[in-house]
Amino acid sequence: MNDNTATDTLDLRILDTLQQDIPLVARPWEAIAARLDISEPLLLERLKHLYDEGVIRGISPIIESRALGLAAATLVALPVPAERIREVADLISQYPAVSHNFRRDHHYSLWFTLSAENEGALEEILSEILTKTGFSRDEILDLPTVKKIKIDVRFPFLSDIKEVS
Repeated sequence: MNDNTATDTLDLRILDTLQQDIPLVARPWEAIAARLDISEPLLLERLKHLYDEGVIRGISPIIESRALGLAAATLVALPVPAERIREVADLISQYPAVSHNFRRDHHYSLWFTLSAENEGALEEILSEILTKTGFSRDEILDLPTVKKIKIDVRFPFLSDIKEVS
């Protein structure tokens, strides 16, 4: 961007648009830029700025695991000492059944989600992870999915803009 001013109306339009479906095409940024009636390079420049400013942390899909044949899921929290966070997170990230992991400033410092075809497969993967990381069942939180609740949170940035005269 040409200046380091606060987020402007175009940035807010971009943020609103990114909360819609991202097209599954060869050039999704080009398609999104067309929706906004701007060029793809300008969109990418603005996205980099929003990322650099900490407004966005990343852009990623939310995948419906049951549609992929994954009927069992759980959220797991481990009490990983600070000096082992990277090591344990890297190990956990190697498992295709793990969608993501994240660090928390808490006794349970590393959290991850795990999905599998059934409870047996889920248990096998989790047991392997615990063995490899050196944690026991009584040290962790294992919070299996009991009921799916659809979360579709969107933040309408532009509707909050009021003109001041």
